[in-house]
Amino acid sequence: MPEIPDLNIFCTNLAERLVGKKLKDIRILIDRRLKLPEADFKTALEAHKLVAINRVGKQLYFEFANKHVLSLQLMLYGSMHWYEGKNDNKFTIAELQFSDGIGLAITDWQKAVILSLDPEVSKVPDALHLPVGYLVKALKGKNKPIKTVLQEGKVVQGIGNAYVDEILYAANLSPFSIAAKIPEKKIGVLTKAIEEVLVEAEAHIRKNFPDTITEKERDFLKVHLPKHKVTPKGEPIIVAEIASRKTYYTEGQELFE
Repeated sequence: MPEIPDLNIFCTNLAERLVGKKLKDIRILIDRRLKLPEADFKTALEAHKLVAINRVGKQLYFEFANKHVLSLQLMLYGSMHWYEGKNDNKFTIAELQFSDGIGLAITDWQKAVILSLDPEVSKVPDALHLPVGYLVKALKGKNKPIKTVLQEGKVVQGIGNAYVDEILYAANLSPFSIAAKIPEKKIGVLTKAIEEVLVEAEAHIRKNFPDTITEKERDFLKVHLPKHKVTPKGEPIIVAEIASRKTYYTEGQELFE
C-alpha cells in the first residue's frame, strides 16, 4: 500500500505533468466502489483545469479550478500509470485523459481502489503535522495496542502497516503496548520517530526513484522486511498479527501494558 512517503512523491510527479491542463475525459470502468454515478464525475470535472494535487492522509486530491475535487485512495494494490493514446494497462479502474493527450490509468487487480467526488475532509491531524503535545492527550483512554491506534486513522492520518512498524521500531516501542499505558516521555520519543521515519523514507525514495508514480521496493526499511529474518543490526525479526495485520518487530522493543 502506498503510504505518506510514496504519496508525497506521487503528488510532485503528477503535478509536474498535469497541473494547468484541462481534464478532457474521465472514464470509470469499475464502479462498484463509487458512491455517485460516473455521470456526476463527468459533469463536475470534465473540461475544467486541474490546479493542484495534494495528499490528505492516504488520499490524493486532484483539485480543479471550479472547486471540485477528485479523491483517489489506492488501497493495497492500486497503482497509476502514464499512457498516450490507447490505455493498454490491465485491471484498469479508471482513465483520466487530459487536454494534451496524456492519460493517467488507475489500476487495481483487487478492484478496491476508491474514487470519490468532493470528499469530506477529516479533522484528524496528519502524521507529518501533529500539534505539539497532541499524542499525549490523544492516547489517553485508548486501551488498544499502539499499532492499531496509530494505523486505524482515528487519531492520526496517513500511517499504514509498513511504516507503523518502522516508527515503533525507531521509537523502541512494542506494537503490543497499550496506548494509554505509554508514559508521556515515551510518547515524545514516538512523536519524534513518526516524523523522522516518514521524512527519511521519502528522501530515500525520491533519491532512488525520482520520477515514480507507483510504489517501489522497500528494502531500505529496517524491520518491516517480509523477506528478511533479521534487522540491519542483526536483531531477529518477530512476525505476529495485530487486528489481522501482519506485524514485524523485535524482542527488544519496550512493552507497556
